[in-house]
Amino acid sequence: MSLSVDIRHRLGSFALDVQFDAPDGVTVLFGRSGSGKTSVINAVAGLLRPKAGRITLGERVLFDAASRTHVPVHRRKLGYVFQEARLFPHLTVRNNLLYARRVQGRASDDGLDRIVDLLGLDALLDRRPGALSGGEAQRVAIGRALLADPAMLLMDEPLAALDGGRKADILPYLERLRTEAGVPILYVSHNMAEVARLATHVVALDDGKVMQAGPAGDILADPGLVRVMGLRDAGAVLQARVLRHADDGVTELQVSGGVLCLPQVEAQVGSDLRVRILAQDVMLATEAPRGISALNILPVTVLTLRRGDGPGVIVQLQAGDDRLLARITRRSADALGLRPGTACHAVLKSVAVAPTDIGQGVQV
Repeated sequence: MSLSVDIRHRLGSFALDVQFDAPDGVTVLFGRSGSGKTSVINAVAGLLRPKAGRITLGERVLFDAASRTHVPVHRRKLGYVFQEARLFPHLTVRNNLLYARRVQGRASDDGLDRIVDLLGLDALLDRRPGALSGGEAQRVAIGRALLADPAMLLMDEPLAALDGGRKADILPYLERLRTEAGVPILYVSHNMAEVARLATHVVALDDGKVMQAGPAGDILADPGLVRVMGLRDAGAVLQARVLRHADDGVTELQVSGGVLCLPQVEAQVGSDLRVRILAQDVMLATEAPRGISALNILPVTVLTLRRGDGPGVIVQLQAGDDRLLARITRRSADALGLRPGTACHAVLKSVAVAPTDIGQGVQV
């Protein structure tokens, strides 16, 4: 079920002028703080009424300024997960999960077991929120939203209040949610690691406007969006399949451009993965390197070079069917004679890829 957003609104001196479509899967609204992400998701939820425009979900019109249509929040059939879990402290986890159904006059527990299994909540059902960790509470909040049978799930930076360890714990559950829940998700984040792990579609926002929108693989490998993503966080995502686990602790992954070797990856042989490769970790060589410690040397072709105001250059590369980014100095680019069409080799140390940058595979 596709969401279509075309809205204009003014908040003080800030002007929001946003148009995009969100297909099935996980559409991530990405941008720096103050780019308009939360205003957009609140407009979809009905918490903000734009001055102009139109919002539709499938065949349903949720908002239309021209016809003065503004469907109330409780009639939009949307589940909303906030940064904080907002659970009822006096209810058990089970009763928190079933709250929306009981408010709607449905006493049925149908679907509870599936959501409990999907989010790993079985051991928590009799606890109260005060006895939960932050990650556990967010999983309960997600389950409660899903049990309201929403047409779409809205998630506004649901991991922002969690530390690194808790984020790492909950990300696999969100990946399962993406592939198994069967509900489209509109997800707000300014964290590139989350975007790379979860997104099937990305809408990049800056200063209240859409810079680019499209499949995650295309957007994350677009050198024109490095300023929005941030130099240190810029990087592409590769589709990979686990080939084998070697006795020396190295896992070999098949990517479209060759074989990628990484430290032991906790995934079964044959599993599909997504691997985020940071631009700053990719070196380039015009000849195949020999006698170096880096295990990953992939043949690539230069697509574009984007020179900034400083000494750096972002190079977009074709690696098989995938695209990579490399961040090098202008001096290196000139010394290597790089230009569109140049054949070269991308070099990557195995240990450069963090475990948190490896996720369950889905087409990007």
